[in-house]
Amino acid sequence: MTVFFTLLGKILPLYLSIVLGALSTYFLKCDKETVAKILLFILAPLIVFNATLNVKLDFSVIFLPLFFFLFSTVLAFLLLLFFKKIWDDNTSNLLAFSTATGNTGNIGIPLAILFLEPKYVDIFIFTVLASILYQNSVGYYITAKGNFTAMQSIKKVLKLPVLYAFILGLVLNLWGFKLPEIFSSYSSYLKGAYAILGMMLLGMGMEKIKLNSSFVDMKFISYAMFIKFIIWPATVLVFIFLDKHFLFYLNDKGLYMVMFLFSIVPLAGNTVTVATLLNVKPEKMSLTVFISSLISLFYIPFAVFLYMS
Repeated sequence: MTVFFTLLGKILPLYLSIVLGALSTYFLKCDKETVAKILLFILAPLIVFNATLNVKLDFSVIFLPLFFFLFSTVLAFLLLLFFKKIWDDNTSNLLAFSTATGNTGNIGIPLAILFLEPKYVDIFIFTVLASILYQNSVGYYITAKGNFTAMQSIKKVLKLPVLYAFILGLVLNLWGFKLPEIFSSYSSYLKGAYAILGMMLLGMGMEKIKLNSSFVDMKFISYAMFIKFIIWPATVLVFIFLDKHFLFYLNDKGLYMVMFLFSIVPLAGNTVTVATLLNVKPEKMSLTVFISSLISLFYIPFAVFLYMS
């Protein structure tokens, strides 16, 4: 249990940032939209560019974002078919979309910084592209129940600055370009700033959470927690087992840890943004994301403890 409490001690400061975010909104009236824009348009593109530029591209590294994008897509459509039998409204669309992805950015990247070696941190950030593309393409289709055309979805993806940062980093990586050494420490500052502000942003969104009985849907919450905290890691662990003994695609303990961390993060905060934009039960989604974040405070160190045992 000593290892568990050590891991808990590592992750706890991240969650204190959520409290700071909530306090900054309540007492200082900080504007969360401004923080979100800083994350989306400045910090996220910069760290994605840096990670893509520095990562050593090979089959195993490229395989990871492809694997998770396809997994999220297939899982979302399978869940949609299943949930349509339970809910006859757009609740099924929202739940299928939200449980097929996770908070690999605001929570996943800080976890990667805590638990992975620097080279694997860059690989993790590179893999986060799978979540970004899923949430802004397939996710929009499912949540909007087909209200967006293919062209509209493509336009939404093309507006993401992260996409262009990724393309630029990839091109320069293939050309063998390296940033001057003076920028190496600056990239660490960027990751730290993203981690802190990303966690604070979760807290800054708590003022919209309401405990009205109409929003506390235990069936919705239970399905979301089960899929995110049981189905996701179980599926990834099955793949890791198969790869270790039969497939040999990755054959790297560090990459296995990247995959495992990717699978144990809570629900993505971006799902609330999508639900709000499309007016698909945003209050219910906010409460569910908040609960999953609270559970992950103890779930993540416990899951890492079991994985490392």
